[in-house]
Amino acid sequence: MKNDKVLIFDTTLRDGEQAPGASMNQDEKMAIAAALEKMGVDIIEAGFPVSSPGDFESVKLVAKTIKRSIVAGLARSMKKDIDAAYEALKSAKYGRIHVFLATSNIHMKFKLKKNPDEVLQMAIDAVKYAKSKMADVEFSAEDASRSDRDFLCKVVEAAIKAGAKTVNIPDTVGYTVPSLFGQLIGYIKNNVPNINKAVISVHCHDDLGLSVSNSLAAIENGARQVECTVNGIGERAGNAAMEEIVMALKTRKDIYKCETNINTKEICRVSRMVSKAAGFAVAPNKAIVGGNAFLHESGIHQHGVLADRSTYEIIKGEDVGFVGTGLVLGKHSGRHGFCERLKLLGIQLTEKQIDQAFDRFKILADKKKEVYDEDLFAIIEDEVKAVKNIWSLDSLEYKSGTKVEPSTTIALKSGGKVYKKTLTGDGPVDACYKAIDAITKVKGELLDYSIKSVSQGEDAIGEVTLKLRSKDQTVIAHGASTDIVEASAKAYINAINKILTVK
Repeated sequence: MKNDKVLIFDTTLRDGEQAPGASMNQDEKMAIAAALEKMGVDIIEAGFPVSSPGDFESVKLVAKTIKRSIVAGLARSMKKDIDAAYEALKSAKYGRIHVFLATSNIHMKFKLKKNPDEVLQMAIDAVKYAKSKMADVEFSAEDASRSDRDFLCKVVEAAIKAGAKTVNIPDTVGYTVPSLFGQLIGYIKNNVPNINKAVISVHCHDDLGLSVSNSLAAIENGARQVECTVNGIGERAGNAAMEEIVMALKTRKDIYKCETNINTKEICRVSRMVSKAAGFAVAPNKAIVGGNAFLHESGIHQHGVLADRSTYEIIKGEDVGFVGTGLVLGKHSGRHGFCERLKLLGIQLTEKQIDQAFDRFKILADKKKEVYDEDLFAIIEDEVKAVKNIWSLDSLEYKSGTKVEPSTTIALKSGGKVYKKTLTGDGPVDACYKAIDAITKVKGELLDYSIKSVSQGEDAIGEVTLKLRSKDQTVIAHGASTDIVEASAKAYINAINKILTVK
């Protein structure tokens, strides 16, 4: 018997970006959209077009570029929202207008200030209007999990009759539990007469840590589309994590008897890409994509895995593209070996970018005896994928200590000239940032700063991630080096370049 297909509706670029501080620029959104398409995502929700000119342009660009996945745009049940969504999506090969309207008593009373009959008519009118613009329309009953079941069924039936091909049942505030949510999906399936004319979708939030469990319970009861995000990012506590749902369905086919179109070997790569763009580190113990997901420290576990991996591993790391910390290259490695390793890691670069990355690799290999895959990823992301280099680091010197006033001398290059400045601060990084501000004449407010080791050993690369605000712009940037002050400087310079590039 053939397994049912579950459609993956990824809303990383819309709901995921709504996570506080997770703003992504247009280039990052385009790169993520392309990665999601390559991964096999069925529907990519690219944004909320009416919300801002920037969001409109991002959705429009994704719609023009993506050719295999359906590109969706969100709209309230209002003509101006639907018009904006249509304008942004009209060039898409496969486009979808996703309209939503609250159906719970609490939302109707306090947010919409309308009675149930008015809400029902609004839903019908919105779907009909969206249908007049685009063939593929999805309707979401916001706060469905707290709605009256019979009224919800009435709205779903009317939305399908008005032309919705997909009806979404969201757990908007993460309030429900698997047993009740499964019952709700079953109730809708059994009590909406025309439900066979639409796909039942679910969109679960993680306020109680149950979003993935609720989504899987919905699938067990007939849902065949799941709305989710990479790494589970999103509003408040986030959304259902796409990678967890996909791997649960793949690993437990015996239970769910469903499959997806996702190429799971792309999961870790896309997870890392989203983590970088959003500036959110993935917790080491995060299921599927966490750094510890396929590592074993217990002697009993190690012995079992060495004897047979299935003793303690239900998923093979390579099945999700997990890159371990195996030694790959050293100072005597040549360009050919370097290129082969990049190919194996799924990294595609131009010849010019390969030259840049290889030069940086040789410098790093002289400093480190062992170069790991994570080091290579850091090199690529730090050096090759940077924005336009308006400013670049020429040299850096600093002094610090318990009885020494910290100071940094930094030289930056721009337009063929070198500019040098020495300043003091609370520490060498603070002094460094003050000097960069003085040279570039861009005054930045540091909102967040973090550093982590990207590989093992005392000589590991340190990767700095920071969030910088300058006037009305907020950017996320990264820098990597075996010297953490240098990594900090590179991250700050990359942030300045991002700000200046936009200007």
